[in-house]
Amino acid sequence: MTKEAISFTYYIVSTPGKVFEAITKPDLARRYWGHENVSDWKPGSSWEHIRANDERSIELVGKVIEVSAPTRLVITWANASQASDPASYSRVTFEVEEYEAMVRLTVTHDELEAGSGMANGIKRGWPIVLSSLKSFLETGQAIDVFAKPRASERAA
Repeated sequence: MTKEAISFTYYIVSTPGKVFEAITKPDLARRYWGHENVSDWKPGSSWEHIRANDERSIELVGKVIEVSAPTRLVITWANASQASDPASYSRVTFEVEEYEAMVRLTVTHDELEAGSGMANGIKRGWPIVLSSLKSFLETGQAIDVFAKPRASERAA
């Protein structure tokens, strides 16, 4: 099984503390992600990615590997339906660093099975989530992370 890593870097006019809180505080994450990241954020603790709707379904699960607030967070990541399969877990590293009058946020999602549904979903999902985070922190307005591409209009 071949593993792959995917990395995204965004520059956000904010502070490391605000970016870190937006990732780890459920009431903030739900505003730009549509999900709450729930944990006590201590190494070895579990975390859950809970859909912020009436069903409150747990969609992703994992463990907290490393926390150095407000500059670094490392977690494992798996679909809740595959939680019992150790091979299904990947890893996400959030690196938050001051960069002039802004923050450079680098999210690296690694240990992904190359070509898997999870890897393909990650390639589409992280950019919209991180764009929404950036918009939310800079303007107070998130974007619709559940938006779908419009069907292309074809000439008849």
